[in-house]
Amino acid sequence: MPKPTDILIAGAGIGGLTAALACAQNNLKVAVIERTSELGEAGAGLQIAANGTHVLEKLGLGAELENIGFRPEAATLRLGQSGRTIFSNPLGEAARERYGAWYYHVHRADLHRILAEAANANPNIDLQLGKAVTGFVETEGLVSADPSHGNSISGTALIGADGIHSSVREGLFGKDAPRFTGNVAWRLLVPTRSLPAGLIPPHATVWTGPKGHAVTYYVRGGELVNFVGVVEREDWQVEGWLESGDISELKQDFAPWCSTIHQLIDAADETTCFKWALFDRDPLPSWSKGRVTLLGDACHPMLPFMAQGACMAIEDAWVLAAELAKAEDPAQAFLRYEAQRKKRTARVQMAARANAKRFHKGAPLGQLGTYGPMWLAARVKQDLLNKPFDWIYGANVTKA
Repeated sequence: MPKPTDILIAGAGIGGLTAALACAQNNLKVAVIERTSELGEAGAGLQIAANGTHVLEKLGLGAELENIGFRPEAATLRLGQSGRTIFSNPLGEAARERYGAWYYHVHRADLHRILAEAANANPNIDLQLGKAVTGFVETEGLVSADPSHGNSISGTALIGADGIHSSVREGLFGKDAPRFTGNVAWRLLVPTRSLPAGLIPPHATVWTGPKGHAVTYYVRGGELVNFVGVVEREDWQVEGWLESGDISELKQDFAPWCSTIHQLIDAADETTCFKWALFDRDPLPSWSKGRVTLLGDACHPMLPFMAQGACMAIEDAWVLAAELAKAEDPAQAFLRYEAQRKKRTARVQMAARANAKRFHKGAPLGQLGTYGPMWLAARVKQDLLNKPFDWIYGANVTKA
């Protein structure tokens, strides 16, 4: 079993902090090394389905999650140009009964805050801010991480939870070669009070359209509407979601869409408009070498079209901590962790990749062939719509 003082985690994002809390709950002491000098998170909305909620509740954060979250009533698919509903699949109490936990919409910064507060209050977690793991060396029984500022830190094992541009991944396997998908994403946060009452339903809504789609849902208890719009474009390829966007350009990209989308965009503040190019990566053949492994976006970055990126990192964290807690050798724990997680995360990656095409049907025949069976299933038997999601939402890694 690892010594109770030396699990190193690179990165204090959602995955890294969840891993730290899960390790601490298993009586392991953790040092979390974070490049920023203050804990905080950018971004906008996240969807936390039952499979992620199970873990957060087991970490004692159920009440906090309820306080920051919004429970959507349904998952709805609508045509972006006409606004017509293809299907509306109940969430809320129906999802809780089916999967054993609530489905939440949260602001990324709010989820990060409750994780950071819990980590700060935990005596088994040492948060080391203003340092970056730029390299590491494994010697007999130890891993030495070399932060860019300050002295080297040594531990029994190192977990790279340092995101899509992971330095730990590069140290293990070299630079990656992401593929531009031909899609550019926009995001906005719009105050609910700025919108006509009832304009945006309390659902997780996907609006499909020609060469693009949009997603709308409430966060922060219903105070804000989160909007993500994706369009097929080749003229802008900056990967990173902190690039400011021009709302007039966003309006042009969604010009053919229905009035609901236009009213939402018109009510937005320019300062909340961001855009980023979407790149895709194939599943890694391996996540670990010796006493070093990866977690979350560092090992399985995925397109946002399954709304499962955060949940996959949260699941990773629980499984990894459980394996470390019972292992004599961290290297063996990492191999068992990989064996449990790789097939599932790769499947989610591929499903997200498929949705990028499924949501962008423009021609009537394409829409009929793709969405017609969904419309029919919703009217024949509701369970036909639920079953394709059971393998995702129905998983509970805390019972593995």
